[in-house]
Amino acid sequence: MKIMFIVQGEGRGHLTQAITMEKLLRGNGHEVVEVLVGKSESRRLPGFFSRSIHAPIKQFISPNFLPTQANKRANLPRSIAYNLLKLPEYFESMCYIRQRIRETEAELVVNFYELLTGLTYFFLRPNVPQVCIGHQYLFLHEGFEFPKTNRCSLFFLKLFTKMTSLGASCRLALSFCPMNEDTKRQTVVVPPLLRADVFRQESRKGNYIHGYMVNSGFSESVMQWHKKHPDTPLRFFWDHWEEEPVKKIDGTLSFYQLDDMEFLRQMAGCKAYASTAGFESVCEAMYLEKPILMVPAHIEQECNAYDAVRNGAGIIDTNFNLSNLLEFTGKYRPNKEFRRWVESAEYIILNEIERFAPQNAMQQMYMVEEFV
Repeated sequence: MKIMFIVQGEGRGHLTQAITMEKLLRGNGHEVVEVLVGKSESRRLPGFFSRSIHAPIKQFISPNFLPTQANKRANLPRSIAYNLLKLPEYFESMCYIRQRIRETEAELVVNFYELLTGLTYFFLRPNVPQVCIGHQYLFLHEGFEFPKTNRCSLFFLKLFTKMTSLGASCRLALSFCPMNEDTKRQTVVVPPLLRADVFRQESRKGNYIHGYMVNSGFSESVMQWHKKHPDTPLRFFWDHWEEEPVKKIDGTLSFYQLDDMEFLRQMAGCKAYASTAGFESVCEAMYLEKPILMVPAHIEQECNAYDAVRNGAGIIDTNFNLSNLLEFTGKYRPNKEFRRWVESAEYIILNEIERFAPQNAMQQMYMVEEFV
């Protein structure tokens, strides 16, 4: 089966999921013909993605959220105004997406939470099935439990998630734990899609705190904590691509450019992990049995963090107060069921994807004709 990927380019989660998905599909006889990645002025495609993907990679202009002046949380009003001004460019991107689907002769589109994919299917109607995958689709599941937070923000989060999956034949919702299929909303709950490199890591307890932040502005709060606790080693990764590969502040604090293999190596050897609650890295830390401090940067991450705490991953804070993380480390008990759930991902996800293979679609049509 010829398959095209369309990937939201913000953060690392969707990118690493696409890497894993391509390897899974290639290993089972399918061909990923092309990978389209949304880009913007504030995004840069990480080198690890270009090195890891085998299919040709092409980029297109895509909407994104702008950070506040403090560069910490997403600024919704500014983001809306900015993206409205760029609507003509986004329509061109939608036409480009439809064109690439036609020219590659893809038989299935796998959408990694890219908004313009849903809009392309809604307005331009490609005749190729679309499967959406991402943890955000769990927010549409009737059984998902939300934190007590701003209802208006939740409404827009769910609306945005629905818009990314307009025209989809199925939504694959990555989850920390199993849940029943929500047939009404065409949502199937599947395990996290972690890279094979995660399973190769030997987890050990080091003396340093490992961390990752999408918005580099959070580095200020990390540095403030570090000044009060200079003896605790800290190794944080960020998307501050204009800085050198390793920015060494002093003997115990360093900031690293995002490199996926180095990131995993550092995680495997850390004492604890602190992040802005991105789903992918939280899953990696849970699998490697690391206690986690989650500092959500927006409503989606608030939901991630709440769900992760319910599954025993760690604690939530409004800032990088690493003292609370160190205190929690002594109480932490790993979730053993999570590891078993993750290890079933390839079988479950491949089975769902292959439902849309052309021969399976033909078989279903013949079964319907015989019944009639």
